[in-house]
Amino acid sequence: MLRFAILFVVLLLVLFTIEVLQPVQDAVILPFTSGIAWVSVFLIELFDDGVVSMGKVIRDLDSGFAISIEPGCNGVEALIILFAAIFAFPASLKHKLIGFAIGFLAIQGLNLVRIISLFYMGQWNMTWFNWFHLYLWQALIILDALVVWLIWLRMLPPRPSAGPPSEDDSGPDDEGMAPAST
Repeated sequence: MLRFAILFVVLLLVLFTIEVLQPVQDAVILPFTSGIAWVSVFLIELFDDGVVSMGKVIRDLDSGFAISIEPGCNGVEALIILFAAIFAFPASLKHKLIGFAIGFLAIQGLNLVRIISLFYMGQWNMTWFNWFHLYLWQALIILDALVVWLIWLRMLPPRPSAGPPSEDDSGPDDEGMAPAST
């Protein structure tokens, strides 16, 4: 457990440090966030025309209302937490990769629901938009990462055990007494 905790914290520190570097922001995070905006608009346009994405901004052409998907709103932080938790835990690489891939889809799927709901909520009522944006959705995205990790833990195959102890494993017994059992 100590190994897991130390590795988890080290992975978090390293990954969050890498994430905030400007070259990483420019080459990875911003294009990823723009992709999220594009997918959000694609999904919105299935039901509502007149919405466009420009980079990380989603705009309603009729009302002019727009939201910008900023750092912390793209799900990357939750993905980093999930990655650190999965890759710090002792399991096979195959299970780690499968767990992270499924977790990635779960977190980003919920994040798309979050972005689209906030887009419409902001057009309806900014007080509710701010409350949902700052409090409810932030917590739900991190909770999603935790739930995915817990489900992943439950789905891992059992680790092989050494089997039941044999008489030789009980250790030397100088007085001929059997070890106490409970």
